[in-house]
Parts: sequence; C-alpha cells; structure tokens
Amino acid sequence: MCSSREFVAYAACFKMLLPYLNKNLIEAGCDEAGRGCLAGPVYAAAVILPKDFQNEELNDSKQLTEHQRYKLREIIERNAIAWAVGIVSPEEIDKINILNASFLAMHRAISSLKVKPEFLLIDGNRFNKYKDIPYQTIVKGDGKYLSIAAASILAKTYRDDYMNKLDQEYPQYDWKDNKGYPTKKHRQAIRDYGVTPYHRMTYNLLGDDRQLEIQFE
Repeated sequence: MCSSREFVAYAACFKMLLPYLNKNLIEAGCDEAGRGCLAGPVYAAAVILPKDFQNEELNDSKQLTEHQRYKLREIIERNAIAWAVGIVSPEEIDKINILNASFLAMHRAISSLKVKPEFLLIDGNRFNKYKDIPYQTIVKGDGKYLSIAAASILAKTYRDDYMNKLDQEYPQYDWKDNKGYPTKKHRQAIRDYGVTPYHRMTYNLLGDDRQLEIQFE
C-alpha cells in the first residue's frame, strides 16, 4: 500500500486523474459549462465519487468525443455516491454577470446533492464560498481530478441536451451544432433574424462594437 502523497506522485507521473485531494473527507468536484455562449443557460454539476473509483477514459469533457461523454455520463451516474446539476437562466446571467452566474449554478448543484460534501474541489481559480463548506480552486482541475472531470461531463451533456431541444424551436441559429457558442453561423443568424428570449443581452452578440436594434421573436 502506498501513502496518499505517494499515490499523487504516481498518478502525476503516469498522467492519471487523481481520485481525491483529501482522503478522509467527502469531496464533491464542481464544474460548469456554457460560460462563453451567446445563448442558453449556464449549467454546473457537483459529483461525489467513491474514493476507490477508477476509470481510465474519464477526462476533461473538452478532451472527449460526444459519444464518450454520454457513455461516461451513464457510468458516473451509476457509480457516484451523489450527483446533481444546477442551472442559471440567461435572464439571471444578464442581471448578475456570467462569473457570478457560474458560481450560483455550482451552488445550486451543491445544494441539490443528496449527500452533504465536507470539501469542494472547484475547477478554475475563483469561487464564492458555499455556506460553511471549505473548498480548493484548481486551475484546469477537470484534467486533474476525477470528480471535477465527472462534473464537467454532466454539466456539458445536460446543457447540450437542453440546447438540442431549443434548436427544434429555433433551428436557424444552428444550436444543435454550436450549442449557443459564438460561431459565424450563429452570429449571422442574429443579424438576419434578431435575438430570441434565450440570448444573453449583456453579451457582445455580433462580435464587434456595433449594437443591433434587435427585437425578441
């Protein structure tokens, strides 16, 4: 048996994702999806994995294919001690800004967990403390810790599901492919058709200094 410190060194050497930061605490990994989108909510997830959970395919959602993400979502949900997803609407994003909205989405995910975590692993370098739970921010944590990677996959796939549904209502914006991100086709559709109730009005929707006289459809 190796110590926690030895295991961390071993995992880093072989580029394995780490199972925990604190062996004796119930940890939840947290991550968000959709911060850079022009439309749609921001989603976040919180995941508590067993300390002995292992999966060589689990990684930052951005490094995976769509098929891999959905396959891993089933594995995560089946094996997690607890998991939850939090959502913040475009209207809320416009009121409190996307950074605070991302924190709020994480808070909502954490509050929905059926098991209360004793420590939080947060992807990124900033976070607003949730109640009395201590936390650690970790830059690129979704590529370092299993629980954060798992949270990134849940946040990404559940947000994608939602944007795919919105695409059926507004197919001209190509949300089934761009998921609300600022592609050329998405921005051209804003020029051609205006905005929808799902667009974030505080964002630079056209990608330049001009502001459209755009009306809700």
